Amino acid sequence: MHADIKAPSEARRINFARLASMREAGLIVIILALCIAMSFASPHFLTWGNFRAMLMSFSIEGIVVVGMTILLIVGGIDLSVGSVVCFSMVVSGALFLAGLDPWTASLIGIGVSALIGAAMGFFVTVVGLNHFITSLAAMVIVRGMCLVITKGTPLSLFTLPPAFKAIGQGSFNNIPYVIMIFVVVVAIFDFLLRRATAFRKVFYTGSNEKAAQFSGIKTRQVKFWVTVLCSTLAGLAGVIYMARFGAATPTFGAGMELNIIAAAVIGGASLNGGSGTIFGAILGMALLSVVTSSLILLDVSVYWQDMIKGCILLAAVSIDHFLHRKKS
Repeated sequence: MHADIKAPSEARRINFARLASMREAGLIVIILALCIAMSFASPHFLTWGNFRAMLMSFSIEGIVVVGMTILLIVGGIDLSVGSVVCFSMVVSGALFLAGLDPWTASLIGIGVSALIGAAMGFFVTVVGLNHFITSLAAMVIVRGMCLVITKGTPLSLFTLPPAFKAIGQGSFNNIPYVIMIFVVVVAIFDFLLRRATAFRKVFYTGSNEKAAQFSGIKTRQVKFWVTVLCSTLAGLAGVIYMARFGAATPTFGAGMELNIIAAAVIGGASLNGGSGTIFGAILGMALLSVVTSSLILLDVSVYWQDMIKGCILLAAVSIDHFLHRKKS
């Protein structure tokens, strides 16, 4: 019986993998086409300085995208990631100003971010609320906590030691440490999601939770720990942002969830769960970054930039909805 249940899930996972490969190849073609077009439109586009700026702009958000993608695959969503990123910055910064060394303060900041994920996971898996409502409430609560801790005033952290600031500002052979950390995180979780047996449970749970339960998978535990993982990676991103900017602003990260979810969905993660790849989500993040850089170089108003990003997200969600209906 278990074999019969697992077989369809495995077949669906193979189909999703093929679809993801097609989506990733299409994104690569679109990104290359945009780059070629912009090379003619602006002489500043194909420069190391511009590409470095683009990489820096999405590398830290890309760490959050990794967690969001895995959460979308399991069938969840997290609207609180921007608030959690900010909360990690605020907690770490406040502890540093209180006399704690920045490394310990940062570990505590990441730890409390994980606790926020655990709290959301509890309400989802034990109380029975859905991820959308739970994370929406968490977004408001956590943002309020940021304002309470800082009293609405940014924390100035210019006294952070150079060794800690190097995480966000330093480089090795002209390659920023931020990009290196991003590549390591992406490589690890992309490999685990594609190859690790334990991470197959994420796909099984997202594609058909009841069938996964019948096959012996503890789906509640899977959803709980994936929710914790998403918040933990958001906390890590918050610490890197703190090191990069040398400050902790209580309004930082507002609206970040839009870019994060958009990148994951553009990259092939389904809002219905069961499909998606880390590599695809990073390509989605890269596409948004190229679009943003192109609009800036073309001197397009920032208001139009938000509209264009919204249209890209709507198109990606529409395509995802169409493909899901076709598979159904």
